[in-house]
Amino acid sequence: MSLLQRIFVLNVAVFVLAGLVLALTPATVSAEIARLEAVVLLAVLAAVSAVDFVLLRRALAPLRRLSGLMEEVEPLHPGRRLSTEESPAEIRGLTAAFNRMLARLEEERRSSVERSLTAQEAERLRVARELHDGIGQSLTALMLQIDRVAKDAPPPLRAELASAREATRALMGEVRDVAIRLRPEALDDLGLHDALAALCDRLGEQSGVAVGLTVAPGLPELSPQAELVIFRVAQEALTNTLRHAGAETVELTLALGDDDALTLLARDDGRGVGDSVPGAGIQGMHERALLLGGHCALSTPAAGGTEVRLTLPRAAVTAA
Repeated sequence: MSLLQRIFVLNVAVFVLAGLVLALTPATVSAEIARLEAVVLLAVLAAVSAVDFVLLRRALAPLRRLSGLMEEVEPLHPGRRLSTEESPAEIRGLTAAFNRMLARLEEERRSSVERSLTAQEAERLRVARELHDGIGQSLTALMLQIDRVAKDAPPPLRAELASAREATRALMGEVRDVAIRLRPEALDDLGLHDALAALCDRLGEQSGVAVGLTVAPGLPELSPQAELVIFRVAQEALTNTLRHAGAETVELTLALGDDDALTLLARDDGRGVGDSVPGAGIQGMHERALLLGGHCALSTPAAGGTEVRLTLPRAAVTAA
């Protein structure tokens, strides 16, 4: 039966029950209602209302369940759909429409994230090339000019020129580090394994924290998009750990899980997540995972520390 028919039948049943009570019991109502008769009428009315409320509550239970499930839907964890089994026709139609809307929203979100991240990576590449080819070459030319001037300069001035040369060299190193963070050359030239190794070495040297890397053998050949997603999530996870966790060791692991999904795990021995509010970096990791149909989870294990787990389905990361 439809929801309307159920409610109508339940109300008719309640009214019939009330009529039977009045017809088959010795209860009567005088022209001038006596006090006892008023009490009886009020009691019957209360009982009828209670029965009607209970029956209507059961009839509308599928609608409440649907509303509760709608509240639980999480945009960062797509793929969940509401069940339409054992529900009235109206509820099944509403649930089906909601599921179709979820599918459209998830597809639009995925397309929007893909466009945004593609534009972001293109801009990073452009800026990295300008830093390397423009500012980097200008600083190199400046160092060479300082060297030429230093050859003919008097001894007191040579010390100042040497200091200026070292400052220029340090600035070149900072520019190179910024360019690498924007677009790692190792990822384009040598692949994901070497890019992750270079990332761990560089961050470990800068922070003094022991950063380990384990890449399981036998991994499938990954697509360029999958390699970039994994590298960016690893970069963000390690950067957040070194900035906020107060950890002494960090371990980065890339392997295939029991369900044949590719898993990137970053685990540290720091202070844990606590009550901190996820920022733009965490949001970016979730969005990159969504791009390949995976998910990213941030948690504090029972042993302490912080664990960032990126899980990607194998079909979405394998190179064509």
